[in-house]
Amino acid sequence: MSVFDCHVHLDQLPDPGGAIQEAQRSDLKGMVAVGMDLNSNRSILDWARRYPGFVWPAMGYHPWSLTVSGIRETMDHIRDCLDQAVALGEVGLDYKVSVPKEMQLWVFKDILELAWTSKKPLIVHCRQSHAEALELVRKQDLEKVVFHWYSGPMDTLKKLLLAGYYISATPALAYSPKHREAVAAAPLKQILIETDSPVVYQGQPSSPAQVHKTLAELAAIKGMDLEEAALKTTRNACEFFGLG
Repeated sequence: MSVFDCHVHLDQLPDPGGAIQEAQRSDLKGMVAVGMDLNSNRSILDWARRYPGFVWPAMGYHPWSLTVSGIRETMDHIRDCLDQAVALGEVGLDYKVSVPKEMQLWVFKDILELAWTSKKPLIVHCRQSHAEALELVRKQDLEKVVFHWYSGPMDTLKKLLLAGYYISATPALAYSPKHREAVAAAPLKQILIETDSPVVYQGQPSSPAQVHKTLAELAAIKGMDLEEAALKTTRNACEFFGLG
């Protein structure tokens, strides 16, 4: 079964090359490597050049990574290299961290405008900010948006699904009631699967090859065959990121 990991922090893995090769042996069709800041954006572009057609880069600026001194250089680099990427991400809002909300909003709005002008898909992180992130995305009238690891309010989920946006499923489906509830409610055609590697799930660090675990949990929730779930989620990924 060919599957696709739509969200990997490749530069944070202890052995990125080994993880890529393991993923290839595990029948992955490919992965989207997301950026967090200037250094990670540079790193994932390098890995994408080493593994063309398998590692697909997304240029991002994560709310955890924002610094006053780094905004200009990071955003300039994203603009300069965005033509090499399949998406903008990981970006968004996180109101649980100490980074000032005003700075988060400023950068996120700048990125939303860039997504609109470039027509690149957007990978959104939103913790304790689901409704506000959705409102800003809708105001920008973006077409392709995925709300990564959605575990937020159901009323916000209904609005984002009606807008045609996606959510992504992670291995946390195995134990997170809110995440399971969201994925159960969303149509399969609006779901991407991922690992968010190297996030630790129940004491175990993840790797892209473990996207099969996400697939198995998703198939069980939806009551469908694994092969059908693999085919449809891979098709979703290819359509969302414009991979043909």
